[in-house]
Amino acid sequence: MTAFRVMKLLCQAITNEQRYAKRFCGTLLTQTQQKRVFSPFWMVVSDPTKSTVFGLTQPFCTAEKSPKEPKMAFGSVGRRIPYRILHVINHDGESLGNMHRAEALKLMDQHDLKLVLLCENVEPPVYRLMTGQQIHEEQLKRAEKKKSSAKSKMVLKELSFSSTIAKNDLDTKTKQIAQWIEKKYHVKITIRQAKDSNTDMFMLFDQILETVSKKATYLSKPKITREGVSTCILRHMSDKELKAYQKMENQKNSTEKKDENEDLKSN
Repeated sequence: MTAFRVMKLLCQAITNEQRYAKRFCGTLLTQTQQKRVFSPFWMVVSDPTKSTVFGLTQPFCTAEKSPKEPKMAFGSVGRRIPYRILHVINHDGESLGNMHRAEALKLMDQHDLKLVLLCENVEPPVYRLMTGQQIHEEQLKRAEKKKSSAKSKMVLKELSFSSTIAKNDLDTKTKQIAQWIEKKYHVKITIRQAKDSNTDMFMLFDQILETVSKKATYLSKPKITREGVSTCILRHMSDKELKAYQKMENQKNSTEKKDENEDLKSN
């Protein structure tokens, strides 16, 4: 009788375990593929030598935590080279082909140079023999590039006013726009058409641009966003655009002077 009860308990435990496992797997399959962490839960665990046992499982996470390898700074690797075969470039930028690391170290010692890792995501990895001065100059270039990329995150400033804005207020806002453009910000201008106003908002945009045209141009040309509201975005000109603008202005001024001289001669 006792043996029968033990067998009954074991069968019940196995059935419960299968049911819970099926429910758990079914839940995982219906979840969207995203990082989720499940809190601990109780599960029935069968043990042939004991009665039914309840155990606390570990939290389950679908996201695999892979340790991020720190990015190696540009510089000499010394004599610590984990690869047997390297592709080596000399200090003049010429490829020396593939060679054993012992040969690369020998060349480094012979010419009093340093080995620098350029790319390890290829087979074989690429190293370059460089002088200390070359390494220093390259580090400065990379630091400057990193600094400029950080500055490339553009700032957007916004101004909004009515089409019936007073001249003094418009001058103040135009000065503010000029200051932002000088800092190379993007400036979004929104003009609301006042009731019973016949002001051409597009002409007002052009008037503002003309005031700051020595440095600014349209990033987004004036457009109607909704009834009675128009917007545009101004930006600082690039160096190439500035040169072209200055060249055009010089040609315009020279033409005007030429016309004035011809008028004086005719008189």
